[in-house]
Amino acid sequence: MQYITGIHALNLPCALLTCGDWHRSALRWEDITIRNSEQSVFGEYGIELDKPIPNHTGRWAVANHIRALLDLLETSKFSVAQGMNNDYICNNGYTSEVFGKVALMRGLAHWPDIDCLMGREYHTKWLDYKKQVNL
Repeated sequence: MQYITGIHALNLPCALLTCGDWHRSALRWEDITIRNSEQSVFGEYGIELDKPIPNHTGRWAVANHIRALLDLLETSKFSVAQGMNNDYICNNGYTSEVFGKVALMRGLAHWPDIDCLMGREYHTKWLDYKKQVNL
């Protein structure tokens, strides 16, 4: 399934109780990031259907805020994902879900970079999780 993700998805409302981003008017909506869910370890997880997009007609499939952040990690866009815990998710109720999904990426070549970002974002919670699941 084709869907919108990345910084554009972070700037659209989603069904989660997350903050997302608030720089909507600063984005170039002509250059949205579109991915295919079949090319991701996450499949169709976190993709919401039938969403309006600024400067586009019709309704679109869009990543929710957590999926958008996972996609940023999966595609090595760490500078955009920076602040994911406190700036974009802003809800500790999703931490275990995020950790479980991030762990699916442990086979990627850039896993050390993902691990490093998660350590900066979640500190000892991430270290405790890794120890618990033997990552």
